[in-house]
Amino acid sequence: MLEATPLSEGWVLLHEEGELPAMVPGCVHTDLLAAGVIPDPFLGRNESEVAWVGRREWTYETDLHAGSGHEQTDLVFDGLDTAAEVLLDGQPLGRTRNMHRSYRFDVTGVEGRLAVRFASAYAEAEAVRGRVGERPAAYAEPYPYLRKMACSFGWDWGPTLVTAGIWRPVRLERWSTARIARVRPVVTVECGEGVVELHVEVERTRVEAHLAVEAAVGGVRARAEIDGTAGTVRLRVPDAGLWWPRGYGEQPLYDVELTLLHDAGALDVWRRRIGFRTVSLDTSADARGTGFTLAVNGERLFARGVNWIPDDVFPSRITRERYRERLRQAAAAGVDLVRVWGGGIYESEDFYDACDELGLLVWQDFPFACAAYPEEQPLRGEVEAEARENVVRLMPHPSLVLWNGNNENLWGFRDWGWEGRLGGDSWGEGYYLGLLPRVVAELDPARPYTAGSPWSGSWAHHPNDPAHGTHHSWEVWNREDYAGYRRQVPRFVAEFGWQAPPAYATLRRALPGEELAPDSPGMLHHQKADDGNGKLRRGLARHFAVPEGDFDRWHYLTQVNQARAVAAGIEHWRSHWPVCAGTVVWQLNDCWPVTSWAAVDGDGREKPLYHELRRLYADRLPTVRVRGGGLVLAAVNQAPEPWAGAARLRRMSVDGEVLGEGTVPFRADRRAVADVPVPRELEPVGAKEFLVADVRGGDDPQALRALYFPSPDREIPYPRPEFDVTVAPGAVTVTAHTLVRDLLLQADRLQPEARADRGLVTLLPGERVTIGVRGWETPDPDAARAALYCLEPIR
Repeated sequence: MLEATPLSEGWVLLHEEGELPAMVPGCVHTDLLAAGVIPDPFLGRNESEVAWVGRREWTYETDLHAGSGHEQTDLVFDGLDTAAEVLLDGQPLGRTRNMHRSYRFDVTGVEGRLAVRFASAYAEAEAVRGRVGERPAAYAEPYPYLRKMACSFGWDWGPTLVTAGIWRPVRLERWSTARIARVRPVVTVECGEGVVELHVEVERTRVEAHLAVEAAVGGVRARAEIDGTAGTVRLRVPDAGLWWPRGYGEQPLYDVELTLLHDAGALDVWRRRIGFRTVSLDTSADARGTGFTLAVNGERLFARGVNWIPDDVFPSRITRERYRERLRQAAAAGVDLVRVWGGGIYESEDFYDACDELGLLVWQDFPFACAAYPEEQPLRGEVEAEARENVVRLMPHPSLVLWNGNNENLWGFRDWGWEGRLGGDSWGEGYYLGLLPRVVAELDPARPYTAGSPWSGSWAHHPNDPAHGTHHSWEVWNREDYAGYRRQVPRFVAEFGWQAPPAYATLRRALPGEELAPDSPGMLHHQKADDGNGKLRRGLARHFAVPEGDFDRWHYLTQVNQARAVAAGIEHWRSHWPVCAGTVVWQLNDCWPVTSWAAVDGDGREKPLYHELRRLYADRLPTVRVRGGGLVLAAVNQAPEPWAGAARLRRMSVDGEVLGEGTVPFRADRRAVADVPVPRELEPVGAKEFLVADVRGGDDPQALRALYFPSPDREIPYPRPEFDVTVAPGAVTVTAHTLVRDLLLQADRLQPEARADRGLVTLLPGERVTIGVRGWETPDPDAARAALYCLEPIR
């Protein structure tokens, strides 16, 4: 039987002053940080102080004892970052130039000092650029010239920390006669039965040996012969439970075991978990353009999505527990789709395992983002090799429902001035419209592929045409007010978002000792977007009086504005289902402490946007919309059963007076939207009035409530907020005596570890809300009141 021995101990990193202990898996930065050679690059402006690390060559060494007792011994690296030479006692075993691949070297019968010498990623990229020529990109760093996580080189939310190292596990594999080289599982459902077809490839040391494979899943077993180096075994599982995305059903998972046999003895075993389901992508044309609708097990769905970036700029630090915590946060917010963005990595099995269990659909980008990518060698061969390996690696996961060729590169070619600058040079089109769809069709025929995001389906339409395929909505953040989201009904919004700073405790940790201001040195360093602060200010000024010299107020209002902006888009687009079939918010998470578009900041703290997503992505969402010159209450129902009842409508003044009241019945079918006209006499008029729509009763004043204010906040004469605060272990209760708009308890101001169970809440006079707080050891009413923020009259 094949024996695998991890090689995680005894590594050293050669440093100019000698050797340092090295963690494997790991990277140079984390080893230098652990040894005290560099400061924490996440703090202050230390990022600039460690820039030299990415421009150096580095060597990892350990002693290799290959052992004996088997016919072959292989040294296997699951991931090397990125350009490296592997040597044993000074003799080369091979070279690597791709972070996204694994590598295997024959070390049978040899042992000695193993060294992995990493070239600077900059040096490797510049050498490739010298061979293939210059290509345009969104950023000046040379990330298009090597197969490495692009955001290592910085992004508009990330630091420039160019890594090197053995970033995934390494091991010795000892085996005789034959081993399983690859298993490609094609899983589907036919006539109510689960079907799994296992395509097996083997590597042999004995050409003449008779080999067979035996597979088992769901109580069913099957056997097949190996002809040369390949064989296929097919299993049918009667009455297999279907795997569904969260909110649509259960997520049953089945263990699959495949054993390679020789003369009835086991040589090797392959084990995975699978789920039985079908997935399709409807991109058919209709009267509104070209659709983009995912269907799982025949059920068409509005995708409630978030974009995912690497959760740490040093991915080797992301543990299985950290993946699960972040993805649990997504699921708890009502998310059912996670898009793995193309400037990052193919994530570890831990990520996809968690998605399988949580019912989170995965949209997987191939790692190409915001640049023209050369198609010449040595890159083209690397791209095909990595695509083939990772498509097969990720195929067992039922959560994976879509392969996507790239992020914004087709759009960039058309709109960002690349076409003229390229002058006919290759730029990646051959990957996205040729190589990658061919690889997916050959290896993973049960999953859909799309050439890019955004992409209209063909060059017959602009790549980012909102009427065709996927759309990225960035003009609103860059140049407009978020009311601009309501002008269009794209078929699928794959990216849109609004910035806000991270939680206060995150800033205090990341910028120790700094007097915080929007433009203080550390704040500016942790704002990577082009004119990011200017866009924050202009976006704020359209709705609020921008506070001058009051950081705490600025911090609160920018977080409110982020939640308001995202809500403006999602409420509008969800109300237009099925024309619009999904929203994917940019972004769920951060890779370090930074002002960004994230809902969960770099320290894992939830911003108000996160809690707002829980409302926006709930199965049932009431929202007041302008339709045809009047108001309607749109009852958005994504639940599996109809939603019917009566909505209580109140036209109110900001002083708390009820100016009109009525009840309207509604009924929304399952997975449907119903528009209920608001009576004209209940429509609010002017800046002092607003509409309250309570679609369902209950003690919680926020339960299925929709609010509509016809004027921007800067014009509304809010009363001075008056409220009482009481505390108890694990809870803060606020009772309003006036209208209290967008009340927020910043729990991390009570204690850095404290978390609140809700975000922004609006209370009418006489209403109360109890906010759950965990991690606050010494409840105190004065401290609670000091940590509460809400909108106030314009001074």
